[in-house]
Amino acid sequence: MKRLSTFLIASAAIVMMSCGEQNQNTQQAVEENPKVTVTTVNAEYVSQLQTYPTTIEADIVNNIAPQSAARISKIYVEIGDKVEAGQTLALMDEVNLEKARLQLINDSIEFGRIEQLHEIGATSQSDYEAMTLKYDVTKKTYNNLLENTVLRSPVSGVVTARNYDEGDMYAMTLPLFVIQKINPVKMLINIPESKFSQIKKGMEVSITTDAYGDKVFKGVVDLIHPTINALTHTFSVEVKFANNEYALRPGMFARVTVNYGDNFRVVVPDRAVLKQVGSGEQYVYVLNEDGTVTYSVVELGRRMNDRYEVISGLDDNATVVMTGQTRLKNGIAVDVVK
Repeated sequence: MKRLSTFLIASAAIVMMSCGEQNQNTQQAVEENPKVTVTTVNAEYVSQLQTYPTTIEADIVNNIAPQSAARISKIYVEIGDKVEAGQTLALMDEVNLEKARLQLINDSIEFGRIEQLHEIGATSQSDYEAMTLKYDVTKKTYNNLLENTVLRSPVSGVVTARNYDEGDMYAMTLPLFVIQKINPVKMLINIPESKFSQIKKGMEVSITTDAYGDKVFKGVVDLIHPTINALTHTFSVEVKFANNEYALRPGMFARVTVNYGDNFRVVVPDRAVLKQVGSGEQYVYVLNEDGTVTYSVVELGRRMNDRYEVISGLDDNATVVMTGQTRLKNGIAVDVVK
């Protein structure tokens, strides 16, 4: 019996020693420093680019129509045709124009006769002035009818609408044609008032569209509206692009990118930046000389592929943690691995 007790005591001691060693090993495993990879960040010149969505518009839009209802005798252009300024688009019924032409010829002859008599004093001043006035009115009437009978394009552009056919009676509802001048084209963008002093007329901007993928077109700031919208605190800027090849068309969605200059800022890899759940705060872990890490909130600027511009919160030549952040907290010691 005595031997059995001694055996049990010895067994319990061995078990206790074994458990103690196991707890010690577990504690050592728990207390092992997190392993991280790091990189050194540096400051560089970062272009301050801002992109604004917009829609491309024609530089000029003309609605072409006669002054009064009339029969359409001839149509010379179709939708999509390029036209030059002064080109004939359509011919309306010429009956009234012919009447005005005959009246003009008659008044021209009569005016010539009265003018000759006036020069020799054979007619009164009032008769001469009356005939002069009548002749001027007849000329203006004829020119007006000519302009509204032979319809011409006031600008060089593209026919974007034709609402009637030959033989139709123009009903003074829709215009006969819509002509859009698309060389150049323009875009209107709304810019925050904080940038008002930085926008200058003649500044070059970049334009991209969904239609042409990554192709970049170069435009210029053509007009800066002088007032600020009190509700949105933005102001309007008109950008123009010399659309010589008619590549950009009205209605296209576009993005206008403005370069506000370069700032010397720290740039950090996006893998180093974390986001605080709940607050939305963005931060990085900075490696200190003693092997610990510091939680540092950062304000980010532009994203440039896989890097961020850092506006504040990170010093030049700082060493930041790239991987292994899940176990980190402020002030903890880490082991850096390559």
